[in-house]
Amino acid sequence: MQQDLKSELTKQLIIDNAFNLFYEKGFKTTSIEKIMKATTLSKGAFYHHYKNKKELGLEVIDLKIQKRVYDGMISPLGESGDAFKIIESTFLNRIKSFPFYDKKHGCPMNNFINEIGDYELAYQNALKSIVENWKNALIALIERGKIENSINKSVSSKAVAVYLISAFEGIRGLRKLYVDDLILDDYIMGLSLYLKQLKP
Repeated sequence: MQQDLKSELTKQLIIDNAFNLFYEKGFKTTSIEKIMKATTLSKGAFYHHYKNKKELGLEVIDLKIQKRVYDGMISPLGESGDAFKIIESTFLNRIKSFPFYDKKHGCPMNNFINEIGDYELAYQNALKSIVENWKNALIALIERGKIENSINKSVSSKAVAVYLISAFEGIRGLRKLYVDDLILDDYIMGLSLYLKQLKP
């Protein structure tokens, strides 16, 4: 039992450090050696848990990136209340709440998509699965909003969902180029205008 716990803690240490390095330095430039140096563990410890960097990368996507997107962007969409206000709150308030570290480095999922989204099918499928879950949660909320009359019945739920996700991910990438939040302020203003068009 104690050995299982130690093994699980070792694995978690590898995943946490790999995620941080992938986020800050990029996936392709981060070697197994750099990850293990950050953990102060031996390479043997790595190969005890993972066959290769690809396997670790998929686990980072599954356990770290998926959780961040779910907790921050998908879970709030399932809350009860006015559908329009939930969308407004999720997409406007979330962008304002990011610490400087996250603004500087962008969105981990977006970084992965840009760096390795077309690199290998396994990565592509893992990342696409997160986007699809997010998109489907948004579509469900928009459809609910139409029934409850807080969202215009004539809008395409799928098109709105794809647009909101794309705009949100896009501004997270653009913000990395700037030293202040002025570009975010413009995004928020533009998004506010767009959202008003969704009202009945």
